[in-house]
Amino acid sequence: MRLKLNQYFGFLRSIVIYYRPTQIIRWGRFYRNLLKPGDLAFDVGAHVGSKSRFMNSAGVNVVAMEPQEPFASFLGKTLPKKIKFVQAAAGEENQNLTMAVSSKHPTVSSLGKSFLDSAKSAKGFENVSWDKNQLVKVVTLDSLIDHYGVPDYIKIDVEGYELQVLNGISRPVKIISFEFLPSIPKLAENVVERLSQLGEYRFNPVVGEQARFLWGTWADKTSLQNWISAQAVDSKSVDIFAKLEG
Repeated sequence: MRLKLNQYFGFLRSIVIYYRPTQIIRWGRFYRNLLKPGDLAFDVGAHVGSKSRFMNSAGVNVVAMEPQEPFASFLGKTLPKKIKFVQAAAGEENQNLTMAVSSKHPTVSSLGKSFLDSAKSAKGFENVSWDKNQLVKVVTLDSLIDHYGVPDYIKIDVEGYELQVLNGISRPVKIISFEFLPSIPKLAENVVERLSQLGEYRFNPVVGEQARFLWGTWADKTSLQNWISAQAVDSKSVDIFAKLEG
C-alpha cells in the first residue's frame, strides 16, 4: 500500500515508540506474570502488534484485531503465524462503519464520535487533526468468541470506542483492560459502569508504558472511580485492568 509522507512518518513513529527494547522486556515480564501459557487473549486495537507479540512470546494464544491501514497490512504480513489476525474493529454490531483517521497521529484514529468531539478541546490533542476517513469492518466480541472461544484476557485500546466494544459482549471475561485518558474522564467512567453490569470486577491501573500495576492490591469500583476523578487532565494515559472476582 503506497503511503503519503505524513502517513509514512506516522507509521514509522508508532513502530519506534512501541518496539523500544526496554518495553519489550517490561511487557514480556508483565504478561508472563498476568497470564499463563495456553491462555487465550484478544488484542482489540492491536495497532503495530507489539502487545500481541509480547503476549505470544509469553506462550499466550492471541487473536489480534486491527482495521486501520497501513497497520492492518503490516500485521497481516509480519505477525507470527501462531497469532490469529482479524482485519476488523470490535463494536456493538456486525456492520461497516467509517473511521476518522489521523495520518500524522494514527494512534488516535477512532470510530468514537463522542471521543472525537471531546478530543478537539481536550488537553494533549491541540496538534491532532483527523484528515481522512476509512470504511472498516466491525464485528462483536460475541461473534469473535463464537469463532475462537472465550478469552482469558481482552486488551482494548480503541480511542474512545471502548464502551461500544463492551456492548458487543454478553458475558464476563476473567481479565479486561482498557485505556483511560485523564483529559476525557467520562469515557472511562462509562466503561467502568458497563464492566459492573457484566460481572463483579476489581481494578488496578498501569500508568503509561511502565508495565507494572500501580497498586499492590486490586481496588473496588468506588475506589477506582475516586481515583479517576482525582487525576489531572495532563496526566499520562493509563491502562485500567479489571479482574473478575472469584
